[in-house]
Amino acid sequence: MSGNSRPDFHYGGQAVIEGVMMRGKNHFAVACRRADGTITLTSEPVDRGILGKLKWLNVPFLRGTLALVDTLVLGMKSLMWSANIALEDETAKSKPADNQSDPQTTQRQDKNKHVSDVTLSITFFIAIAFAVALFVYLPALLTKFIAGRFTESRVWLGLLEGAIKLTFLLGYVSTISLMPDIRRVFQYHGAEHKVINAFESGVPLDVENVQNHTTIHVRCGTSFLLVVILVGILVFAAVPWSFSGPLWKAMLMRAAYKLPLLIPVAGIAYEVIKFAGSRRDSMVMRILLSPGLLMQKITTKKPTDDMVEVAIASLNAVRNAESEGS
Repeated sequence: MSGNSRPDFHYGGQAVIEGVMMRGKNHFAVACRRADGTITLTSEPVDRGILGKLKWLNVPFLRGTLALVDTLVLGMKSLMWSANIALEDETAKSKPADNQSDPQTTQRQDKNKHVSDVTLSITFFIAIAFAVALFVYLPALLTKFIAGRFTESRVWLGLLEGAIKLTFLLGYVSTISLMPDIRRVFQYHGAEHKVINAFESGVPLDVENVQNHTTIHVRCGTSFLLVVILVGILVFAAVPWSFSGPLWKAMLMRAAYKLPLLIPVAGIAYEVIKFAGSRRDSMVMRILLSPGLLMQKITTKKPTDDMVEVAIASLNAVRNAESEGS
């Protein structure tokens, strides 16, 4: 591939199971490394989503939350596809070769694939509930328990709550990064960043050029999470800490009050990341986003060359789909 000019659209993506999803303006592609070493690809038009169907909602500070919903839906769809590829490989390993064309075996495979989709959907909702409990309810409970007897200042309570959230987030991400399967996902995450960085710098997309780039990227969702927490410290200061009833119930009420405020929090964080992405060479923006960039040292790992090949294939596939669809 020849060198690339500076893009006028910011491609994005995410790591999936043994692969990478890349999203363009109108299409997305997923590339996965199969058990036999080959790369399998799929590309589809991006569903218009909420913002595409209701363009009047595409306004600053509101579009961020809606874009996040659309991103989660697309991410889940890509993750399901990669999980089914992994399931097919596992099924192929565990069955005799002479059963390849057995109709009953095929039916069982289809059933297993359906179960995989259902399982991932259930896992997604459990993960959301876990995240709310760990990063919304529990920090509030601990903050009130630790400092509530000493101060009623919303500023100090908010700062302590934010510090607890950051501690939980760093501890959680650091812990799961020790798991071999998650570490591979983080390596594919690094491959995704390297490829996008290489593409945005205008160099030819080959393994050698891509590996020369960093795994850190200013528009990463990791940075978004950090900005959400920091913005939340300011916005959630409007939520009272004093509710009647026992402590656990009072903090449950506070968490319930805070959930709707996640909409403006996510909206503000989105605009900050979007602004930073358009000024990625600005030293001021890099300093402001440095906590999120540092955290990417945990959520991205140096990929192997074969992982980079997968990420390149994914970006090339979505670029081809974009050019053919234009």
